Amino acid sequence: MSQHLGKPAGLVDPRELDLFEFARSGRQAAGTVRVSQLPRMLNEVPEEAPDRDTAFTWQAEGATQPELQDDGTEGPQPYLRLAIHGAAWLECQRCLSPYEQAFNVDATYRIVNTEEEAEEFPLDEDEVDVIVGSRQFDLVDLIEEELLLSLPLVPKHDVCPEVHESLSSGASGSEGEEAAAGEADEGEESARPNPFAALESLKSGGSGGKKH
Repeated sequence: MSQHLGKPAGLVDPRELDLFEFARSGRQAAGTVRVSQLPRMLNEVPEEAPDRDTAFTWQAEGATQPELQDDGTEGPQPYLRLAIHGAAWLECQRCLSPYEQAFNVDATYRIVNTEEEAEEFPLDEDEVDVIVGSRQFDLVDLIEEELLLSLPLVPKHDVCPEVHESLSSGASGSEGEEAAAGEADEGEESARPNPFAALESLKSGGSGGKKH
């Protein structure tokens, strides 16, 4: 079976990426990964979903930034910026039917050499995460990890099409139906945001990798 992950920017293999070289040379890469290639994410998609194998678009950019080293000199510190956009079907915990959840991830990571370095990294860097780099880094695994971290705590529709009978109160379920009707009135005009808007901005704005 062919793996449609995309290999632009010098045929980068996202499953065996030399992350240090990628950052040091300021390279960029982009591609597509499907839910079927992310087993833990696939577990979150209900069997009755209209499409269990949706796709996510990703874009990665490496960079370095001069920082003070332990010996008192300045040296280049590698960074990675990763943007992920797309949608997957989840099960609404209110009506128990599938709904489409948009994902928009834009993360910046400081790349370190060892787990020990990662543990010593100060926790006050709110906008920067720490990852342990390698010469054969699995970027797809990082993409899956970010998607799992972005899962809503309680997956649910903005407005449920109907309330599941097990959640309705009373013999006729009238209260549950009234609640659903009220939610429909409130959310009828809400528009779904374009999950690719941020990706287009990243492509055209040129700010990738500079958010440090």
